[in-house]
Amino acid sequence: MRASATWAGLALLGMALVWGVLGLLIGSSGWQWPMPASGSASGLDPVWWSVVWDIRAPRTVGAFLVGCLLGLAGAVAQGLFRNPLAEPYLLGSSAGAALLMALALTVGSGWVVAATWWSQVGLTGVAFVGAVAGVWLTLVLARGAVHTMRLLLCGVVVGVVLGALTQLLMVWSAETWRTMQAFMLGNTALLGWSSCAAMAVVLALSLPVALMLSRVLDALALGEDTARTLGVPLGLARGALVAVLALSCAGAVAQAGLVAFVGLVAPHLVRPWCGARHRTLLWHASLMGGVLLLAADVLSRWLLAPQELPVGVLTAVMGGVYLLALIQRRGA
Repeated sequence: MRASATWAGLALLGMALVWGVLGLLIGSSGWQWPMPASGSASGLDPVWWSVVWDIRAPRTVGAFLVGCLLGLAGAVAQGLFRNPLAEPYLLGSSAGAALLMALALTVGSGWVVAATWWSQVGLTGVAFVGAVAGVWLTLVLARGAVHTMRLLLCGVVVGVVLGALTQLLMVWSAETWRTMQAFMLGNTALLGWSSCAAMAVVLALSLPVALMLSRVLDALALGEDTARTLGVPLGLARGALVAVLALSCAGAVAQAGLVAFVGLVAPHLVRPWCGARHRTLLWHASLMGGVLLLAADVLSRWLLAPQELPVGVLTAVMGGVYLLALIQRRGA
């Protein structure tokens, strides 16, 4: 199992490299090969290089980091709730981010929508705070993270209620509707180097903590009673896992919006090679999430070029097809 996990990790890194190169070569008009500078036999066209460095490269790296965060969050959520259908947004992070962003657009649209550097920071910050606030509200209603079922049910309630309030604000304001549409469908087109730096920091904070708690997830997989007899402080451990889940989701949602199915599907894809040990599963699920979203980002630019598909639509289609195939195979 360890050898297969190693080979799977190397294969994922290789796929990430291949899709990353494709992300640098595919633009809004399809394939664009490196062009030499006019009048020179060597060197690259500075315009082409500027497009690659300023637009395609940060978008490609950013899509990979968003997928890594969602893959990690999905593996943590499925281990925490002991449910293979658990996904990163269960605790209200996506609903909180959407509501606070819709509120900011409705109340202060003149400041937020303006095309300035500060407005982009403002939208990202609002979405991040909203995602964390949604998880915090779930914890308050569930009276902490001691009872898994209560936490899960409160997360569902928070998601439904905050989602309804978001829809109300979107109906109220047409400008909010147009801006929120890209956020709700998932969007990687606006990712820049500052976004990549922010997500890299979030991943550097959340992944080591998740790995340190991997033994807790292994114990929870055996049941709460068994984990308690093994000396696991369930309340504290669940609180730390929820914090990792909230931080990962907030970092991804704030930068790319609501990208569907990546966090749900990524752990399932790597589990046959990684087994049940979460220390290996967390690494590979994070890498698989990055590869999935990177592939979806490249395909969203290429399939209907020069038009661009929302990346969340592609991830939903790919994830839905995979889950249907999995159901059919398990049924057979």
